[in-house]
This record gives sequence, structure tokens and C-alpha cells, in this order.
Amino acid sequence: MAQIQVTNLTFSYEGSNDTIFDNVSFVIDTDWKLGFIGRNGKGKTTFLNLLLGRQEYAGGIHTSAVFDYFPYQIPDAWMTECGAELLERMKQGCELWRVLCELEALELDVEILYRPFRTLSYGEQTKLMLAVLFSGENDFLLIDEPTNHLDQNARETVKRYLNSKKGYILVSHDRDLLDACIDHVLVLNRKTIEVQSGNFSSWWENKARKDAFSIAENEKHKKEISKLNKASRRVRQWADRNEETKIGFDPVAEHDRSKNTRAYIGAKTKKMQSRVKQMQERIDREIEEQEGLLQDIENPADLKLFSLKHHKEVLLTIKEYSLAYPDAKEPVLHDLNMELRQGERVFLSGRNGCGKSSLIKAILKNTVLTDSSDRNDSCLKNDYFDWKHFSPDESGLMKVVSGLTISYVSQNTSFLRGSIWEFCEQQGLDESLFCAVLRQLDMERVQFSKNMEDFSEGQKKKVLIAASLLTPAHLYIWDEPLNYIDVFSRMQIEKLILSYQPTMLIVEHDVRFREKIATKVIDL
Repeated sequence: MAQIQVTNLTFSYEGSNDTIFDNVSFVIDTDWKLGFIGRNGKGKTTFLNLLLGRQEYAGGIHTSAVFDYFPYQIPDAWMTECGAELLERMKQGCELWRVLCELEALELDVEILYRPFRTLSYGEQTKLMLAVLFSGENDFLLIDEPTNHLDQNARETVKRYLNSKKGYILVSHDRDLLDACIDHVLVLNRKTIEVQSGNFSSWWENKARKDAFSIAENEKHKKEISKLNKASRRVRQWADRNEETKIGFDPVAEHDRSKNTRAYIGAKTKKMQSRVKQMQERIDREIEEQEGLLQDIENPADLKLFSLKHHKEVLLTIKEYSLAYPDAKEPVLHDLNMELRQGERVFLSGRNGCGKSSLIKAILKNTVLTDSSDRNDSCLKNDYFDWKHFSPDESGLMKVVSGLTISYVSQNTSFLRGSIWEFCEQQGLDESLFCAVLRQLDMERVQFSKNMEDFSEGQKKKVLIAASLLTPAHLYIWDEPLNYIDVFSRMQIEKLILSYQPTMLIVEHDVRFREKIATKVIDL
């Protein structure tokens, strides 16, 4: 067991005015299962890179621990090699027998070690890299969002696996995973950093109590400051009026005064002015105690959605539908039956590779083909996938109602390039409104001057979600929208959907999100 002592850590990227860490200090233990929580862009991955020595910084990070990081970077040149050949490249000194033990714990067949890495599914690649990561004996492990793109079964396996381990920092926005796997939290608040024992739910409960106390204290200070200000103004006015009587008086109306009373009036005025000064000092103390009370309060703005009402009740009908790719041994979808009605929020569930994204693409393509003759393809908004080159073999019935407008969020963000202005022009969005929605999703203004390829993955996802929210549509199709999205924004989006109740077709493996949002779950 060792400690990691962070002392007066200060860091910002070269050429940027955005300070990621400003003179922060804390201590963590390498025996902990530590959950790392914070908004997108707050510096979680940056901190992991600082621990790995990949960036220069001011201050100190002192520890005897040896770090290893997930995910491993697999260059394209290695992708054709089998996993067994990559073990030593991923982790120096990696022993095959240890990896085999970890694969068993991850419920994975050893045969994946002898298949080309690129042929493995995303879930298989993730599990193999986790097996390599934990094959060491004394490393302190830095695990950066291991469940993105994983289906529910794979997430459950990873959750059980991580719960059986210790000695790691886990960066994740999956509340279910954090509750199951961690015993401490490291939280990047808006202005401060805190370390606390417990899991996500216990920290969130403590935060709610702390925030309520801070808000109550802030209101108490505001009332006291208001009361003191009124009293101070009143005494100051008395002092000013009293001072004005020192010179000049009416001997008939004020027969009891003489020039000798000036000293008395002056002393009285001085006493009043002293009271004013004392009150001002009390006001300053109240203000000082008030400062910082609300600095870490999460108060997300209420988002808006511009959904449309269609004249048909049933928007999508699918009967005995099958979909297969050319040269594939088996169809991706077989004899599927479903329908989507207005007001429903349908979640597509199933293992990776079961056809969820393929079904979405088929729906998008059929929507365009239904209306393209008279609407010039305008029925498909936020068109991030090339439907013209999507040509699987289809059979059965897929009927999309005419006049349907769809707003689409792709799970892929790699196409985001250039400035916010260029993106808005391409998508036909009002730039000022678009930036306002991004601000409501807690994206800092400093990001607006950057190119989108320099955004974090969570910030890229927020770009796609903001574009969808600003698009009036009958149906919102979101394909894994919450990958990399921070916990606070997830809750914000949950509140939005429950308030506006749009018609949605969603692929998302966040259990908490699905439990709150779904009106129907279709298991593929």
C-alpha cells in the first residue's frame, strides 16, 4: 500500500488560457477502488496523463506507485496481429498465464488470443485489454471509461470483474458501474477537489445535503447583509444630519443652543460614524463568509426540445423483417416485428453486433426513400451517416409514415472537424442559439474558439446532442448518445426528456437512464 500525494498542482495546456488545475492538493491511497467524477472537460483524463508523466506541470506529485493505463493504444499496423502477439507490446513483462487467468474471470474464451485483433468485437477488445492491464502484480491502474460502447451483458461482466479488484482509479459516468465497483470518490467540483469514502450514490446524497446547507447559509448571510445595510444607511443619515447642525442655528427656535454646543455635536457625530464603520466591518465579514458557499453548486439549466406532432399515430411498422450484409454467414436481424407510436420512448437492447445500429440505419434510409421524391431528403435532419452507401439485403416489411422528420444522433463523432461556425452553417443551425445550448450543457465559452477535433469525446457528444435538441422533429433517433457524457449532463437530459416526452428510438446501455426514460424495451 502506498499513497499518491498531490501538492499545489497547477496545469494548463500550452497556448491556452484555460487553467485545468490551479494550486490543488490532495492525497489518495493506492489500495482504494477510486471513482473519478467530474464534468466533461474538467481534466479527468488530463490528470491521468499527469500521473503517467506525459505532461509537464507545476507543483508536485509524489508516490512510489507504478502506473499502467487503460485503454492501450493499438496502432493500425498492429491490428492484423493476434492478441497473443500483442501482449508484450501492450504491457512490458506481461505473462501469458496471468492473462489466461484474467480472461477466465472476464468470462472470455482463450481463443480470442489467437484471432487478429481487428476481428474482435469492441467488447472483446476491451476485455482483452483489461485482462492484460490486471495481469501485473503491483501496478496502480488508471482505467479511463471502460464501458463505452459495451452492451449490457458485457457491462455486467466488467462490473463484477472490477468489483473483485482493488488498486485503481476508475473514470466513468456510468452511475450503476460506479456504485458497484468503488469504495472512494475523487471529485472535480466546479471550483474545488474533494476526496471522500463511499460510492457514487453516497457521495451524491452527501452533496445534496451539503448543497442544501450552503444555499440556506447563503440566504441567511444575504438577509443579514441586507439588514445591516439598512441600519448602516439609517445611522449614516443621522450622522450627516447631526453634522449639518454644527454651524449656524436659529437663536429664537433653538434658544437652548450656543456656539459651545459644537463640540458636543461633533463628539456625537463621531460616535455615530464609528457605529457606521463597525457595521461596515460586520457587512464585510458576512460577505466574506458568504463567498464560496455556492461555488460548487450544480444548477443545470432546463433544456428545451422542439418536437413536432405527426398526424399519424403509428410512425413505424416492422413485420417479419430481416437484414443481412453481403457475404455474411447469418442475417444480422431475423423476423423482427415491432411498431413505434407517437409519445413512445423505445429502447433497443441486446449484445454488441445484434443489429441495433443496423436497424437504425435501415430506418433512416427507408425514411429518406419514402419522402425523397417531394421533400429533397429534408426529412432526415442531422444527417451524419451516408445512407446512399448502406446497402444490406432486406426482406419483410418496414413501413415509415410519409412526412416524418427525424433528428439523428450518431454514436460516431470522428467526422467532427473545424469550427462551431462551420458546423452550424453546414447543419443550418443558428450559431448563437447553438452556443447557448452548449453553455446550458456546461461547455465553457473558451471551447467555442477551438476546432471540434480538439474537443474531448464528451464535448463532441454534446455538440451532436445540442444540434438534435435544436432540430424540430417528429422522431428523435439517438444511437448511444451518452457515451463519454458526464453524470450531471445525463441527469439534465433525463429531466428534459421526461418534461417534453418526445417520441424517441434509442440505443443506450446506461441502466439508470433506461429505467427512468424507457416506455418500451425491445430486446434484439
